[in-house]
Amino acid sequence: MITTGTTEPESRFAPGDVVVRREILLGEVWFAFPTICVEDSDDLLALYVPTGTVFGFPETGRFPAGRHPWQGRSSQWSGHGKLMLHRPGEAHAIDVFWTGPERSFAGWYFNLQDPFRRTRIGVDTLDHELDLWWAADADRYAWKDVEEFEQRLVEGRYPGQAAAIRAEGHRIAALLDAGHRWWDEGWARWRPDPTWLPPSLPSDWADLPVTAHRDSPPLSVSS
Repeated sequence: MITTGTTEPESRFAPGDVVVRREILLGEVWFAFPTICVEDSDDLLALYVPTGTVFGFPETGRFPAGRHPWQGRSSQWSGHGKLMLHRPGEAHAIDVFWTGPERSFAGWYFNLQDPFRRTRIGVDTLDHELDLWWAADADRYAWKDVEEFEQRLVEGRYPGQAAAIRAEGHRIAALLDAGHRWWDEGWARWRPDPTWLPPSLPSDWADLPVTAHRDSPPLSVSS
Protein backbone atom coordinates (compact mmCIF):
# COMPACT_ATOMS: atom_id res chain seq x y z
CA MET A 1 0.00 0.00 0.00
CA ILE A 2 1.18 3.52 -0.75
CA THR A 3 0.48 6.27 1.75
CA THR A 4 0.92 10.03 1.44
CA GLY A 5 3.93 11.28 3.39
CA THR A 6 3.03 14.08 5.81
CA THR A 7 6.29 14.46 7.68
CA GLU A 8 7.70 17.76 8.85
CA PRO A 9 11.18 18.84 7.66
CA GLU A 10 14.03 16.70 9.07
CA SER A 11 11.71 13.80 9.91
CA ARG A 12 11.75 10.51 8.05
CA PHE A 13 9.57 8.91 5.43
CA ALA A 14 8.46 5.30 5.68
CA PRO A 15 8.72 2.75 2.86
CA GLY A 16 5.72 3.23 0.59
CA ASP A 17 5.23 6.93 1.43
CA VAL A 18 4.79 9.36 -1.43
CA VAL A 19 7.80 11.71 -1.48
CA VAL A 20 7.54 14.76 -3.76
CA ARG A 21 10.77 15.79 -5.47
CA ARG A 22 10.65 19.49 -6.35
CA GLU A 23 13.19 21.33 -8.48
CA ILE A 24 13.88 24.83 -7.11
CA LEU A 25 15.38 27.28 -9.61
CA LEU A 26 16.32 30.81 -8.51
CA GLY A 27 14.01 30.60 -5.53
CA GLU A 28 10.95 29.27 -7.38
CA VAL A 29 9.38 25.85 -7.78
CA TRP A 30 10.20 24.95 -11.38
CA PHE A 31 9.33 21.28 -11.74
CA ALA A 32 8.12 18.42 -9.55
CA PHE A 33 7.16 14.78 -9.58
CA PRO A 34 6.03 12.28 -6.94
CA THR A 35 8.15 9.29 -5.98
CA ILE A 36 7.77 6.33 -3.64
CA CYS A 37 10.04 5.95 -0.62
CA VAL A 38 12.07 2.74 -0.65
CA GLU A 39 14.45 3.57 2.22
CA ASP A 40 15.04 6.60 4.43
CA SER A 41 17.92 6.12 6.86
CA ASP A 42 20.83 8.11 8.29
CA ASP A 43 22.96 7.28 5.25
CA LEU A 44 20.53 6.90 2.37
CA LEU A 45 17.31 8.20 0.87
CA ALA A 46 16.17 5.81 -1.87
CA LEU A 47 13.23 6.93 -4.01
CA TYR A 48 11.47 5.10 -6.84
CA VAL A 49 9.83 6.67 -9.89
CA PRO A 50 7.29 4.23 -11.39
CA THR A 51 6.49 4.11 -15.07
CA GLY A 52 3.68 6.55 -15.82
CA THR A 53 4.49 8.97 -12.99
CA VAL A 54 3.01 12.34 -14.01
CA PHE A 55 5.20 15.46 -13.91
CA GLY A 56 4.09 18.78 -12.44
CA PHE A 57 4.92 22.20 -13.87
CA PRO A 58 3.81 25.35 -11.99
CA GLU A 59 1.30 27.52 -13.80
CA THR A 60 2.66 30.84 -12.54
CA GLY A 61 6.10 32.24 -11.76
CA ARG A 62 8.80 34.61 -13.00
CA PHE A 63 11.02 31.91 -14.56
CA PRO A 64 13.94 34.24 -15.43
CA ALA A 65 15.88 31.30 -16.89
CA GLY A 66 12.87 30.03 -18.85
CA ARG A 67 10.42 27.21 -18.32
CA HIS A 68 11.55 23.65 -17.65
CA PRO A 69 12.65 22.06 -20.96
CA TRP A 70 10.34 19.08 -20.47
CA GLN A 71 7.27 21.28 -20.22
CA GLY A 72 5.21 20.79 -23.36
CA ARG A 73 7.31 17.77 -24.42
CA SER A 74 7.06 15.19 -21.63
CA SER A 75 4.15 14.78 -19.26
CA GLN A 76 5.16 11.56 -17.50
CA TRP A 77 8.00 9.12 -16.86
CA SER A 78 8.23 6.46 -19.57
CA GLY A 79 10.16 3.22 -19.88
CA HIS A 80 11.10 1.22 -16.80
CA GLY A 81 10.82 2.98 -13.47
CA LYS A 82 14.07 4.29 -12.04
CA LEU A 83 15.55 4.23 -8.55
CA MET A 84 17.29 7.33 -7.14
CA LEU A 85 19.90 6.90 -4.40
CA HIS A 86 20.73 10.01 -2.35
CA ARG A 87 23.25 10.40 0.45
CA PRO A 88 22.53 13.36 2.77
CA GLY A 89 24.62 16.44 2.05
CA GLU A 90 25.99 15.28 -1.29
CA ALA A 91 25.59 17.17 -4.55
CA HIS A 92 24.62 14.18 -6.64
CA ALA A 93 22.31 11.19 -6.70
CA ILE A 94 22.95 7.80 -8.28
CA ASP A 95 20.06 6.76 -10.50
CA VAL A 96 19.64 3.07 -11.27
CA PHE A 97 18.24 2.18 -14.70
CA TRP A 98 16.89 -1.03 -16.19
CA THR A 99 16.03 -1.96 -19.76
CA GLY A 100 14.27 -4.52 -21.96
CA PRO A 101 11.37 -6.91 -21.40
CA GLU A 102 13.33 -8.83 -18.75
CA ARG A 103 14.19 -5.63 -16.87
CA SER A 104 17.93 -6.11 -17.18
CA PHE A 105 20.24 -3.75 -15.33
CA ALA A 106 21.26 -0.94 -17.71
CA GLY A 107 23.71 1.09 -15.65
CA TRP A 108 24.46 3.77 -13.06
CA TYR A 109 23.64 7.41 -13.75
CA PHE A 110 25.49 9.95 -11.60
CA ASN A 111 23.05 12.85 -11.54
CA LEU A 112 24.62 16.11 -10.38
CA GLN A 113 22.17 18.17 -8.34
CA ASP A 114 21.76 20.35 -5.25
CA PRO A 115 21.96 18.38 -2.00
CA PHE A 116 18.40 17.47 -1.12
CA ARG A 117 16.56 19.46 1.56
CA ARG A 118 13.56 17.96 3.32
CA THR A 119 10.10 19.49 3.21
CA ARG A 120 6.76 18.47 4.70
CA ILE A 121 5.88 16.63 1.47
CA GLY A 122 9.27 15.46 0.23
CA VAL A 123 12.57 16.99 -0.85
CA ASP A 124 13.75 20.08 -2.71
CA THR A 125 16.76 20.03 -5.04
CA LEU A 126 17.83 21.21 -8.52
CA ASP A 127 19.22 19.11 -11.34
CA HIS A 128 22.56 20.47 -12.58
CA GLU A 129 22.30 19.12 -16.16
CA LEU A 130 25.87 17.77 -16.15
CA ASP A 131 26.04 14.02 -15.45
CA LEU A 132 28.09 10.85 -15.77
CA TRP A 133 26.77 7.53 -17.08
CA TRP A 134 28.32 4.10 -16.57
CA ALA A 135 26.53 1.52 -18.69
CA ALA A 136 26.40 -2.04 -17.40
CA ASP A 137 28.28 -3.32 -20.45
CA ALA A 138 30.91 -0.55 -20.51
CA ASP A 139 34.44 -0.57 -19.12
CA ARG A 140 34.29 3.09 -18.14
CA TYR A 141 31.87 5.91 -17.49
CA ALA A 142 31.05 8.67 -19.98
CA TRP A 143 30.27 12.33 -19.39
CA LYS A 144 26.75 13.38 -20.34
CA ASP A 145 25.18 16.66 -21.44
CA VAL A 146 28.39 18.70 -21.34
CA GLU A 147 27.29 21.05 -24.14
CA GLU A 148 23.82 21.36 -22.64
CA PHE A 149 25.34 22.34 -19.30
CA GLU A 150 27.39 25.10 -20.91
CA GLN A 151 24.27 26.38 -22.66
CA ARG A 152 22.38 26.44 -19.37
CA LEU A 153 25.11 28.64 -17.92
CA VAL A 154 24.59 31.09 -20.77
CA GLU A 155 20.88 31.06 -20.00
CA GLY A 156 21.59 32.01 -16.39
CA ARG A 157 20.39 28.83 -14.78
CA TYR A 158 23.22 28.31 -12.25
CA PRO A 159 24.61 31.72 -11.25
CA GLY A 160 27.78 31.40 -9.21
CA GLN A 161 27.63 27.58 -9.22
CA ALA A 162 29.46 26.62 -12.41
CA ALA A 163 32.84 25.91 -10.81
CA ALA A 164 31.31 23.90 -7.96
CA ILE A 165 29.19 21.83 -10.33
CA ARG A 166 32.18 21.02 -12.55
CA ALA A 167 34.27 20.19 -9.48
CA GLU A 168 31.64 17.76 -8.21
CA GLY A 169 31.64 15.98 -11.56
CA HIS A 170 35.43 15.71 -11.55
CA ARG A 171 35.44 14.42 -7.94
CA ILE A 172 33.02 11.67 -8.92
CA ALA A 173 35.12 10.84 -11.99
CA ALA A 174 38.30 10.67 -9.89
CA LEU A 175 36.69 8.34 -7.37
CA LEU A 176 35.44 6.06 -10.13
CA ASP A 177 38.87 6.08 -11.79
CA ALA A 178 40.39 5.05 -8.44
CA GLY A 179 38.01 2.11 -8.17
CA HIS A 180 35.84 3.48 -5.37
CA ARG A 181 32.23 2.30 -5.19
CA TRP A 182 30.52 4.28 -2.42
CA TRP A 183 27.08 2.84 -3.09
CA ASP A 184 25.68 -0.67 -2.70
CA GLU A 185 25.89 -2.31 -6.12
CA GLY A 186 23.23 -4.77 -4.96
CA TRP A 187 20.65 -2.12 -5.88
CA ALA A 188 21.09 -3.28 -9.48
CA ARG A 189 19.11 -6.39 -8.51
CA TRP A 190 16.38 -4.52 -6.65
CA ARG A 191 12.78 -4.87 -7.81
CA PRO A 192 9.82 -2.65 -6.89
CA ASP A 193 6.75 -3.87 -5.08
CA PRO A 194 4.49 -5.14 -7.91
CA THR A 195 1.47 -3.49 -6.25
CA TRP A 196 2.95 0.01 -6.52
CA LEU A 197 1.10 2.28 -8.93
CA PRO A 198 2.23 5.73 -10.10
CA PRO A 199 1.72 8.16 -7.19
CA SER A 200 0.08 11.57 -7.51
CA LEU A 201 1.22 15.05 -6.54
CA PRO A 202 -0.59 16.59 -3.57
CA SER A 203 -2.71 19.66 -4.27
CA ASP A 204 -0.29 22.04 -2.53
CA TRP A 205 2.93 20.85 -4.15
CA ALA A 206 3.63 24.19 -5.87
CA ASP A 207 2.52 26.38 -2.95
CA LEU A 208 4.65 24.97 -0.15
CA PRO A 209 7.49 27.43 0.69
CA VAL A 210 10.80 26.52 -0.90
CA THR A 211 13.80 25.50 1.19
CA ALA A 212 17.05 27.42 1.09
CA HIS A 213 20.03 25.92 -0.72
CA ARG A 214 22.93 24.91 1.51
CA ASP A 215 26.41 24.27 0.17
CA SER A 216 27.38 20.61 0.23
CA PRO A 217 30.45 19.17 1.98
CA PRO A 218 33.20 17.48 -0.04
CA LEU A 219 32.22 14.13 -1.52
CA SER A 220 33.19 11.27 0.77
CA VAL A 221 33.61 7.57 0.05
CA SER A 222 32.31 6.14 3.30
CA SER A 223 29.49 3.65 3.03
